[in-house]
Amino acid sequence: MCNNENNTCENCIADILKVILLLQQSVCQNDCCLETCDRGFLGQNSCLFFNTRPIVLYTCASGSTPLEMPISKDPSITTTSNVFRLEKLDGCCATFRVLAPNTEEGSTFPYEATNSFFTINLSCVCIIRCLEDTFVECI
Repeated sequence: MCNNENNTCENCIADILKVILLLQQSVCQNDCCLETCDRGFLGQNSCLFFNTRPIVLYTCASGSTPLEMPISKDPSITTTSNVFRLEKLDGCCATFRVLAPNTEEGSTFPYEATNSFFTINLSCVCIIRCLEDTFVECI
């Protein structure tokens, strides 16, 4: 995958994404990290109510415009989103789920999961922006 025979990635973004993926896959532990992308827990002080650290990606070619992807595999639906959830990390390749704005009335969670996924070579990503940790149903 990603034309990398030894399946390693010397990339600071890949390192941060490894932390995010581990947090989303395991039980979180409290620690005293700064409010950065790689802080050691989800949420303000516990992950009991959080399962996702949503992120926005910026590619080297897009400048200050975030990457946008379709929220559906159906080509007739043209709505896009620029908020993603990391699902898999394989060397310099990362697979993301597209998160759509939650339109359910009364919901306190800002995003809902979609069945739209994409894989990107992290050497194409120059910036990630972490959004506030949240809970996303159907993950």
